[in-house]
Amino acid sequence: MRVIGTKTHGYLDYIVGVLLIIAPWVLGFADNGIETWLPVILGAGAILYSLLTNYELGVWRMISMRTHLVLDMLSGLLLMVSPWLFGFADYIWAPHFIVGLIEIGAAMMTEKRPHAAAQHVHHTRPVH
Repeated sequence: MRVIGTKTHGYLDYIVGVLLIIAPWVLGFADNGIETWLPVILGAGAILYSLLTNYELGVWRMISMRTHLVLDMLSGLLLMVSPWLFGFADYIWAPHFIVGLIEIGAAMMTEKRPHAAAQHVHHTRPVH
């Protein structure tokens, strides 16, 4: 069931992106390893592809909402398994796992298409 609208998802994108970037310092796991930089990179990436998404809060609207949701799922999956994949689970795992799971859940519950008024329409000039 898709209960999250694309506009709401957009707000979540930017909020979660910023939270991922600051999480290592706020939650005390900023040791300059992959456990620190993976959330920062994924947070910055989420903000970037949100700016590029064709939805209400996109700026350049170059990628579809479906593509955006796939990126969210992949990002969430990588974040979720990263403590074990990269071997830092003995040090910290909960923030990565929980936020990754939330990302996947939000992507699965978000509508695949923005409302028609929010979609970017490409106009072509007639050929004379």
